[in-house]
Order: sequence, then C-alpha cells, then structure tokens
Amino acid sequence: MAAAPVWSVDPRTGNPREQVAVEATAEDVDRAVAAAHAVRDALADRTVRAAFLRTAADLLAEDGERIIEAADAETALGPVRLTGELARTAAQLRAFAEVVDEGAYLGIHIDHEDGTRTPPWPDLRRYRIPLGVVAVYAAGNFPLAFSVPGGDTASALAAGCPVVVKAHPGHPATSELCASVLRRAAARVGLPEEVLTLVHGFGAGVELIKHPLVSAAGFTGSVRGGRALFDAAAARPAPIPFHGELGSLNPVVVTEAAAAERGERIGAGLGGSMTMGAGQFCTKPGFVLAPADEAGDRLLKALAETVGAAGAGVMLDHRIRDAFLAGVRERAALADVEAPVIPGAGGEHAVCAGFLTVPAARLTAEGPHDALLEECFGPVTVVARYASEDELTAVLSRLPGNLTATLQISAEEAAGGAAALLAALAPLAGRVLVNGWPTGVAVAPAQHHGGPYPASTSTSTSVGATAIERWLRPVSYQGTPEALLPPELREDNPLGLPRRVDGRRA
Repeated sequence: MAAAPVWSVDPRTGNPREQVAVEATAEDVDRAVAAAHAVRDALADRTVRAAFLRTAADLLAEDGERIIEAADAETALGPVRLTGELARTAAQLRAFAEVVDEGAYLGIHIDHEDGTRTPPWPDLRRYRIPLGVVAVYAAGNFPLAFSVPGGDTASALAAGCPVVVKAHPGHPATSELCASVLRRAAARVGLPEEVLTLVHGFGAGVELIKHPLVSAAGFTGSVRGGRALFDAAAARPAPIPFHGELGSLNPVVVTEAAAAERGERIGAGLGGSMTMGAGQFCTKPGFVLAPADEAGDRLLKALAETVGAAGAGVMLDHRIRDAFLAGVRERAALADVEAPVIPGAGGEHAVCAGFLTVPAARLTAEGPHDALLEECFGPVTVVARYASEDELTAVLSRLPGNLTATLQISAEEAAGGAAALLAALAPLAGRVLVNGWPTGVAVAPAQHHGGPYPASTSTSTSVGATAIERWLRPVSYQGTPEALLPPELREDNPLGLPRRVDGRRA
C-alpha cells in the first residue's frame, strides 16, 4: 500500500497547492528516531551547539523571503505578521545560543566533604545532562516560532538533545523548508544532519510518542490531541516527560473603577487583542468579566466598534474554520447569551469577528453555560457581566487553568487596592498581567509561557531561557576522583562555568 501523500493547501481557497511529502510509516519513524539517537553524542560540545543555533538563525534570515512566501500561502497569516514571526524565531535561536555559552542552565553545585555536619557531607557534585531524543509536535498557529525551528526545537537542541519534529499538517511546505535550513546549519558547523529530522502524518505522531528511544516530548495544540499524547507518554513501559501546551481562555477582569476611569480604552484594547491574527493566538483574551453598569456599557460599545471594524479574516484551514463556526453557534444558542457583534462566516472561506455577552450569574454554578468557560479558537470572546463582587469571585473560582490572566484596574487601585484580586488570579495562570493585553509573548529570561492544566501538562515554560530545563535531568557524583569527573564538575573549573560551591556562588 502506497504511503499517503501530504498536500500543501491554500486556506484562502481550500485548494491543494502541491504535494510536498508522504506520510511517514512506523518504519520511517523508527529509522528517524534511531538515527537521531545514534548522533546524540555529536551535540555534546557546547561551543558547537551554540554555533549551530546561530548559524540556523542566519540561514533562516537568508532564506526569509522564500519561507515567508510559503508560510503565507499555507496559513494566510500575511507577510507582515510572518516577517515579524521569522525575526522572533531567529532571535529565539540566538537567545538559546547565549544560554548555552553562559552555562548557568547546567545548574552546577559542588559541596565539598564536611565531616562536621550532621549527618556528614560526602563530596557531592551535581549538574544537568540532556535527556536524549526529543519529539516535537509543531503548532499550527505559529508556523515558524512554535513549529519546526521554534522554541521547543531550539531549546532541545540547546540542551544537547537531537530532535524529531512531527510536522503540522497545516503548513507542510513551510515545515520542509525550515527543516532543510536547520539541517544545512548542522552540516555547516560539522554536525550530522540527523540531529534534526522531520516526519509527517497523524500515524507518525502516534508512533513517535511510543518509540522507546524518545526521551521527552513537546507539544502545542488542542486539548484533545495533547491529552491523548500525554496519556500515551504516561502509559509507556518507561513513561517520559510530556510538555504540552493545550488550551487557554486567558481571562480578563475589569474592575468597576477601571471601567469608570477608561472603559472606552479598555474596550478598544480588548477588541484589538482578541482579533489579532484572526483570534488564533494561544493567548487571545477569550473570556472577560466586566461590570454590569453604565461604565461597562461604554466598554462594550467601544469593543463593538473595534471588532466591527476588524473585517473578515481567513483562518489557518477550513477544519479550524468549521470548528470555530460550530463553537460560536453552540454558545450563542444558550439562554441569556447575546451577540452585540455576531461572529460567524465572512464568505465562503473567511470569518467575521464578534463577541458574546452573558450575565455572570449564569456561570456561578455548573450547567450548560459551562461551554462559555472553554476555549473557542478564533476571533470571538465572551463578556460576562457581573453585578456584584460575589458574582465575580464565584465565576473566578470556576475557571480552568490558563496561560495568562489579566487585571484591568484604575490608577487608585494600583496603589494597593487591587492586591486581593490580583492574588486571586495568580493560581489561575502562568503569567498575570496588569493593565495590558496577553497577546504577545516576549522571549525573555523571566518569561513563563505555561500554566495550570489544561493550559499545559507541566509546570515548565515553553518560551524564555528556562525552557531549556525541560530537556535536562540532574546527576550527582559522589566521592568521584578528579580525573573521572566530567570537565564541568572539576575543581579547577576548566570551562569557566558559573556554579555554587559549598552553597555560595563561585
């Protein structure tokens, strides 16, 4: 039986563009993983790894025009957005090269023998080593920054782990282009190309998570797909870490004082954030608690004006478009739900942005309105109007885990009056914002892109310098002769790495 073809499809028309590959069989996946496992020692040299990451960033920039053209043809995200995303992707690779150069990610601790302690200390030396082959499941909504050359791949390679990427079916041609760039970069610095391999197909994704030589996995996608892979990772004879980013409402709380102070500005900002990229950002504000008063009315009026002016947009593919339209219909049919700006179809291939409103009282207890507390991927948000602080608190207590939670407060509340409300948001999300909007995730050392389930399946971040820690595990050496120690742990610190010695920074 012939392998199934993998087609690149134009989301603006629904028509196939070209066949770019065939779906990988179980045998293909086995060969890819085995080849990656065989070359894992080639990534041991930190200097070479850093050069590899920087070279990959340079080659992505050199091939930028071709990559952006392919990505736009497959995702309809537009050259402007994709140009920025390509720059972010290259910067991310360079940032991880800096992390590798500095070496703090190794977490080196040296505790010398000390017989005066109770109990006595032996000589102990600890650092982190790479896990092995990492499976990366590419995201559909960021064909560069969260796909083949994205953060999961960059951080795994930085950790010294070979990567096998399962391409997203929404942009296979872009995936092939980016994989070829990374493999060229590997060859240019003297690494085997097998440090990065690409496979296609749903079946390949299933085989990949089950493969005994795969040591960890990173995923960005739906709750349903991510949970299935998470369960498979846990059910293996030897379970492996599965770092999945699954789904997020990204709630926004607008206080009465904030709405009174600048309701129109908040409404306009919300409209711009929720429609960005046709509402296909994982950090889209999809649920808002706003006061049911005159200031809240002004906020909704500004929101309606901004959303109404957004125009129709093309989603990543027709499957996602169909799911968006079905999700909107389901929610709009619930009792007491209104649509001041009706989200829905914008022609045969596009969608129109909109928002729904509901009394917050409908969400204070379990019922059919719980659908409003689930992510609807696309340009729609739900505004729950609260009439009292008790209603606000009751709804917050029912929200699932999120990537972000945002608090809009007044200038007076910023002096300390909103402390209790901010504290109530912190358990809900991995990133808490005040008077900002969650769309946009800076690649910074203090960034955290993750959150309580279902936002993610672990406590780790997929963005920022500490994302590298997902692909490492600690090892301690006790009473080991100097000549047998890894160079990173030797007394004279030949590599000049940052470390803590006897509890103090050396």
